[in-house]
Amino acid sequence: MVIDMFVEGKKTVEGSIAIAETVVNIQPDVVACFPITPSTHIAEHLNKAYTDGRIKTYVAVDSEFAAISVLAGASAAGVRTFSTTASQGLALMHEVLFAVSSMRLPVVMVVANRSLNSPLSIWNDHQDTMVERDSGWMQFYCETNQEVVDTLPLAYKIAEENKVPVMVNMDGFYLTHAVEQIVIPGRKLIEDYIGEYDPDIKLDPENPVALGIYAKPEHNQAFKVQLDEDLFVLEKKVPRYADEWYSIIGREHDNGVIEDYYASDADYVIIALSSVCGNVKETVDKLRAEGEKVGLLRVKLYRPFPYEEVAEILKNVKSIGVFEKMLSMGAKTPLYTDVLTALYEKGITVPVSSFIGGLAGRDITEEHITKMFEVIKTGKPIRDYVW
Repeated sequence: MVIDMFVEGKKTVEGSIAIAETVVNIQPDVVACFPITPSTHIAEHLNKAYTDGRIKTYVAVDSEFAAISVLAGASAAGVRTFSTTASQGLALMHEVLFAVSSMRLPVVMVVANRSLNSPLSIWNDHQDTMVERDSGWMQFYCETNQEVVDTLPLAYKIAEENKVPVMVNMDGFYLTHAVEQIVIPGRKLIEDYIGEYDPDIKLDPENPVALGIYAKPEHNQAFKVQLDEDLFVLEKKVPRYADEWYSIIGREHDNGVIEDYYASDADYVIIALSSVCGNVKETVDKLRAEGEKVGLLRVKLYRPFPYEEVAEILKNVKSIGVFEKMLSMGAKTPLYTDVLTALYEKGITVPVSSFIGGLAGRDITEEHITKMFEVIKTGKPIRDYVW
């Protein structure tokens, strides 16, 4: 039986299917998706799970805007929700993303990162989620499929206990369509961890309340400021959540915020997000074997940004390179700017170069990464494109 195939244990399975099976084990009350490449297999598998009676509700909508709107209404009514999307689909959700965060609705969504038009591309970069970095959603960027699977229950725990929405981001195709061995946490394990969702504030005709209503200028700012302040506080709480969850599932882990891969013991460090970090680690290992003091700082939790943690790890490095699959047209890129802010606030003066590449799925190889380290070692900061 299909149900018996995905019990707790290691399975050889496509990343998207592992994500969908994890969602099945989480048992959200309402799932609403509009399939879009490369997140399609997640949505398809969840739709099949619904027809098989394995999840409670699957709403087949006419657009991504409708999908997030369904989840906003369902979450406001007090039930657990899920969606998945990518690229133009996430862009179409833009208006409602702000409504969800400002209404403090704990919606969880997996985004299969993909380039935005134009030219048309179905391949991976981070333009889609980076343009939503100020929408009030937490953003996790995962390196592996196993990390995505492990992060999903964690995302629900954090979202529902702190009344914030969470995006769990994974690189399209590099992860979504990769077939590998993945451990899928069992349903009982997840149920015991996240518990039942029963918010203290919800739409209920027996106890009427208003959510997301009009607010005059003298009151509106307070809603935004409260969310901003709460996210700064929440960033400090994530390691505690991560320690609790990963101790339950018995796997080694980072602190849920950043991964220090020899970075605190390095002279030269690359900072990056997501699956490209696997190639960076391979390059670091090879250069370390040759006596080079190099390292990787992987940022997993991008919003809220871990300014103090990043500065602490980088306080003794000689030179830094920030690699991003993202362009902020006519301006410095987001991760680079956040790193500079982290260093400036702690009075750390060190050369920081900005590298931009991997756009629309362009490969970033170990050779590219080695060349980045060579540039970093010159101590002359540059802004350059990786070809």
